[in-house]
Amino acid sequence: MDSLKKYVLDLTVRSVTKVHARYVLIKLTSDEPLPLMQPGQFVEVRVDGSPSTFLRRPISINFVDYVQNELWLLVAVVGEGTRWMASLKAGDRLNCMLPLGNGFSLQSRDTALYRILLVGGGVGVAPLLFLGKVLCEQGVKPTFLLGARTKDDLLMLSEFEKYGRVMTTTEDGSAGERGFVTNHSILSHEQFGLIQTCGPTAMMKAVARYAREHGIECEVSLENLMACGLGACLCCVENTVVGHVCVCKEGPVFNIKKLLWQD
Repeated sequence: MDSLKKYVLDLTVRSVTKVHARYVLIKLTSDEPLPLMQPGQFVEVRVDGSPSTFLRRPISINFVDYVQNELWLLVAVVGEGTRWMASLKAGDRLNCMLPLGNGFSLQSRDTALYRILLVGGGVGVAPLLFLGKVLCEQGVKPTFLLGARTKDDLLMLSEFEKYGRVMTTTEDGSAGERGFVTNHSILSHEQFGLIQTCGPTAMMKAVARYAREHGIECEVSLENLMACGLGACLCCVENTVVGHVCVCKEGPVFNIKKLLWQD
């Protein structure tokens, strides 16, 4: 269980950058040092001034820069709440509850002894950037395998390249190898001891199936609808080997051995 203290903070918007037709990168800061956060955790953002958006919006922690005292949120603009977030300007305030949930495992054993593959698709690439940074700090350079529909849909590649080798796939073949992430040739000629992944459910199931077939440890970050972030509203319940659990509280990251959606 995650033991990090939870906070409700009014953070200051430092910048909002459009990184894609459907995505913005919001950089936030605070007058005080940002709290400790772990890769794979998320924040619940309050949407102010909207008559129809009552619930907070869950957003993955994309990156934390403790030197610059910045928290990055990569936001897919899909509805009224996220459109409001995309309209924020430098100097605006954003109320965030953080850090929430349990993140990716950061192994206590010597991670330099085995290879780690981080697989992402769509906005699911977001938590992998912070994870890659933390792994590098532990002495491990992971391999990123990032998939998208087209080359224009591949997000933040230059940032990922700072922390490891980056491989890509696109469905139309416009960048990297043509196909889905599970079709990439790296999976047939390189071995990994751990796969950590986030993205569309179908993609994660395919990655999990590959990991099971090859005896590789695998963690997935589920994207169930998380309304409260505290396990109270039961919107994000997932059936596991120990029964139904709230993804926002027990996850969002799970070892695939604990899930029942495996094929």
